[in-house]
Amino acid sequence: MAETLKYWKKGDWAAYFGLLANNLTNLLTMVSLLLFVVGFPPEIIYGRIVPGFGLGIFLASCSYFIFGRMLMKETGRTDVTALPSGPSAPSIFTVTFLVILPVFKTTNDADFAFSIALVWCLFEAFILIVGAFLGDTLRRIIPRTVLLSCLSGLGLLLLAMNPMLQSFETPVVAFVVLIIIFLNWFGKSPIFARIPTGFLLLAAGTILAWSFGLQSPEAITAALQTLGFNPPEVHVSSLISGIPHALPYLASAVPLGLANYIFDLENIESAHAAGDPYKTRRVMLANGISSSIGAFAGNPYPVTVYIGHAGWKSMGAGLGYTLATGTSMLIISLFGIGALLLAVIPVVAIVPILVYVGVVTANQVVRETPKIEVPVIFICLFPWIANWALSLANNVLSAAGTTGQAVGAQVLAAKGVYYNGLVHLGSGAPISSLMWGCLAIFSIKNQPIRAAIAAVIASILSLFGIIHASTVGFAQPASMQFVYAYLMVATLFIIKYLMDRNKPQENAAV
Repeated sequence: MAETLKYWKKGDWAAYFGLLANNLTNLLTMVSLLLFVVGFPPEIIYGRIVPGFGLGIFLASCSYFIFGRMLMKETGRTDVTALPSGPSAPSIFTVTFLVILPVFKTTNDADFAFSIALVWCLFEAFILIVGAFLGDTLRRIIPRTVLLSCLSGLGLLLLAMNPMLQSFETPVVAFVVLIIIFLNWFGKSPIFARIPTGFLLLAAGTILAWSFGLQSPEAITAALQTLGFNPPEVHVSSLISGIPHALPYLASAVPLGLANYIFDLENIESAHAAGDPYKTRRVMLANGISSSIGAFAGNPYPVTVYIGHAGWKSMGAGLGYTLATGTSMLIISLFGIGALLLAVIPVVAIVPILVYVGVVTANQVVRETPKIEVPVIFICLFPWIANWALSLANNVLSAAGTTGQAVGAQVLAAKGVYYNGLVHLGSGAPISSLMWGCLAIFSIKNQPIRAAIAAVIASILSLFGIIHASTVGFAQPASMQFVYAYLMVATLFIIKYLMDRNKPQENAAV
């Protein structure tokens, strides 16, 4: 019994509910997009994709549990927190809109679109597997402040911002939940201390939501119709048939694969900063292999180290929460009960937990950053802010039946919306945030050669449309201004280096 209890703590409950809610939200988002936007057949969604989706998360969760246990034995510590696992949230939109939707609309062949998407995921997994052997080197090269600052932007804008907006749409539920979080997790004098905070949040939110009529019994009836057992199947033939036709769609896999790779690096560094030094290669290989197996089982969406390790650790979570989440996601995916859970437990009772995790993730960089490097935090935030604002603007324009291109950048600029700036700054945010963080920190620390190298790399990334462009492509006209600008910046840093070299008394760093 003691052996079992060692892997489950009081804090695991709150972390379990929070991480499960995030994974469930991603699952339901994916299902909704495929059903209502793409028009994919339900039998493919529930019979092939969803079971593979749950299997991929389960395998990654098992790996993270094992890695946590290994770290416990290696260090002799009992306060180790396992890494959280989940799908790559950006890939849900990328695979759906850039791969499945265009192929399906062009060919009207759901099986063919499904096979192309599986090849796309397998290519993503390959990037993670190859990158596993470079991860430790990159973590040594890229300053910790930059990695954590990029992660703080991801935490605040992609994880916490929309949940905060949802909270303000239903304040009669969310405000009480938020204040309980402030009291129990940020404060030192918790309310109802004998009750696990995670359970308290869900109970309070659920009671308030039903009391104010925000939940519908009809939703439960509708959700019951999705129940049924759908075991994962092996889809080797679908993968093989998709390979010859997948090349045009793999271009979008490169920038997203690099972005997922950077996410993993940042989250591993975040765990290290919080006191849990996981081995980069192990984690990357686990993600790549889990994504590969998931693809063979029918899941076109890769898995990743999910954001929030510092938040879950601050709740007192150990190893059990991640394994419990992965197991729950597998069961939910096999039996189709995700919609039923969210019909009973309101999302608005859960999303404040994600606000907390985003804030704690951002706060971590503040604690870990030397005073002179603090400006780097805010420099790294700008691409994420632009990325979030661009998504918001595009969604608003789409709801109005138009696009930014149709309205015109000049018309939007006249209203104070610099649409082209949002496109350039927000596109490729994970990588451009990293590059600008490097440029800022190497400038602050007077390391001009490193800064020049970063500028040249940014120029190459711009040349291929991986950053600052809405689509990948070589030497696109709109991208060339960034190619030249970064090369000019690299030249400036080289001039700075040469000037410093003639001033040996200043001991300028290289």
